[in-house]
Amino acid sequence: MSQLDELRQRAEAFVATEIAPHQAAWEAAHGVHQDVWSRAGELGLISPDVPAEHGGAGGDFRSMAAVLEACARHDVRSWGIAVQAIVVNYVLHHGTQAQRDKYLPELLAGRLIGAIAMTEPTAGSDLKQIQATARPIPGGYVLSGRKKFISNSRDAGLVVVAAKIDGGAAGARGISLLLVDVPTEGYSILRHLPKVGQRGLDTSELDFVDVSLPADVVLGGTPSRGFAQLMDGLPYERMLVAATALATMERALDVTSRYAKARSAFDKKLIDLQHIRFKLADIKTRCTVGRAFVESCVDRLVDGELDAATAATAKLWLTESECAVADDCVQILGGNGYTSDFPIAQIFIDSRVDRIYGGTSEIMKEIIARTI
Repeated sequence: MSQLDELRQRAEAFVATEIAPHQAAWEAAHGVHQDVWSRAGELGLISPDVPAEHGGAGGDFRSMAAVLEACARHDVRSWGIAVQAIVVNYVLHHGTQAQRDKYLPELLAGRLIGAIAMTEPTAGSDLKQIQATARPIPGGYVLSGRKKFISNSRDAGLVVVAAKIDGGAAGARGISLLLVDVPTEGYSILRHLPKVGQRGLDTSELDFVDVSLPADVVLGGTPSRGFAQLMDGLPYERMLVAATALATMERALDVTSRYAKARSAFDKKLIDLQHIRFKLADIKTRCTVGRAFVESCVDRLVDGELDAATAATAKLWLTESECAVADDCVQILGGNGYTSDFPIAQIFIDSRVDRIYGGTSEIMKEIIARTI
C-alpha cells in the first residue's frame, strides 16, 4: 500500500467516526470541538502536504486532496481544515525561519487554529480597497480595522491579517500580511455570522482596535509584500476549492443514482426513465471530465507549474458544475431532495458559497479573459 493510499484510509476512518456523527451538534454550536483538531494532528491529517524537513508528513497536494475528499464523502463542511491549510501554506512559503519554527509545529499538531482576515465590510474581491491599517511605532505596529466573513475565528489562535502599513497611499503595493496572535487586547469577535449553509463552520466579524503588535509580526519580515504573497498562494487556495467541488459532485452522483435505482414512478424505477437516465449521464460526464482536469491541475501544482489562469479555470468550472449538479440532484429526488432526511439538500446549500469564496466566479472569468 502506498503512503497516499494509507493516508486516504486514515482520513476516511477519521472523518467517518470522529467528525460525521457530530455534525448536527457542531452546527448548533457553530464550530467543531477542539479535540478534533488535536486528534487530526496526531494522525497527520492537518496539511499532510508539508515537507518532512518542516515537520510535516512529507506528502504533496494529493495528500491534502485526500483529506478534502474524505470530508466530501461524508458531507462534512463544518471543519475548517482548508482554511488551516491556507494559513500553513502562507507560513511555510513566505514566513521567516523564526516564523516557521514558531507556528508550523503548533498548526500541524492542531494545537493552534489559523484564520485568514482579508475581507472587510466594504472590501471583498478588490483587496486594494481594504481599510485596515498597521501604523508603525517604535518597536512594532498598532493595528486597527474590521474584518468580515472570517472562518475558524472562534477558536483561532493565529489570524493572518491583511492591512496597509503605509496608510493606503501605495494601493495594493502597500498591503502586508500580519501574523497576529489572538486573543489580545483590542481584538474582539463582534458577532457570529448566520449562514445559509456550512453552518457548523464558525464564520464571524472581527474587530481590531489599536492592537499593539511586535516588529516581527509581518509575514516574511518585509512590509508591503502582502499582495504578492496573496497572489502566489491563490492557485493553491483555488485548487483546494476545486478539489472539494469535484468530490462533492461525485458524492451527489452516488447518492442520487442509488435513489434513482430504488425509487419507482409510473411502474418503473426512476433510473429506467429516459430523462432521469440522461440527466445522470450528464452528471457522470461532468464528474469524469472534472476528475481528469483536477488531476492534471494537481500534477502541475505539485511540479510548481500551475498558473493563475488555469487555477481560476479549475475553480470556475468545478464550482459552477458543482452547483448545477446539486440543483439537478435535488430535482431528481423531488420533495425528498428538499428535506434534511436526504444529504442532497445539505449538499445543495453547502455548495453555493464555493462560487463566492476564494474569488467569485466573475473574478475567475476576469482572470481567464486576460489570457485571451
